[in-house]
Amino acid sequence: MKLKTTKEAEEILLEIYALFPNMKTELNYKTQFQFLLAVIFSAQTTDKQVNVVTEKFFQIVKEPSDLSWIELEEVMKHLWSLNFYKNKSRAAKWAAEILITEFTSVIPNDLELIQMIPWVGIKTAKVVLWVLYDAPYIWVDTHVHRVCNRIWICKTISPDKTDEYLEKHISIEVKKLAHHSLVLFWRYTCTARNPKCEICKINPKCNYYQTKIQYNR
Repeated sequence: MKLKTTKEAEEILLEIYALFPNMKTELNYKTQFQFLLAVIFSAQTTDKQVNVVTEKFFQIVKEPSDLSWIELEEVMKHLWSLNFYKNKSRAAKWAAEILITEFTSVIPNDLELIQMIPWVGIKTAKVVLWVLYDAPYIWVDTHVHRVCNRIWICKTISPDKTDEYLEKHISIEVKKLAHHSLVLFWRYTCTARNPKCEICKINPKCNYYQTKIQYNR
């Protein structure tokens, strides 16, 4: 099979979106600051575990100012069950401080500025901006990278290269729709091990599946 054209790639991304229409993030939050923290906490941690931890933590932390009076040790007590909880506790405190001093407690709707916040790299920034401001980004991690290369939407060597390819070739409208559906697609269908190819709705267009069929004949 050949590398997908832009038109074919966008059609596939829209088909994936149709599998998870209007789905929202699985992280629980009520304020923008809470969502930022939840995404930071989710690094190397499942959304389910983050939600368990933040259920109580977010009762006392809603805005950046709420963290200014809580000691670091107290934050750690709330986050202790998260991977890298010490670093994430410090990141939460620093994020609150930066938002208060530099951005009047408002999360900036800017891909460069938001990365001034501790623990907010390009991937986290795109997730936050997509959810909070409907920004036209696709968050590319190792899983989205894997899916795009399995299907042959692109043929790249790293998530960063996949990100560059999607930014260049996929329209703003499709990127807005594809972001979260791609996350759910790799999480529940196109898993790293034992992907559910037989029940996948896009397997007729998937290079990985078609190659597997030919190999097993």
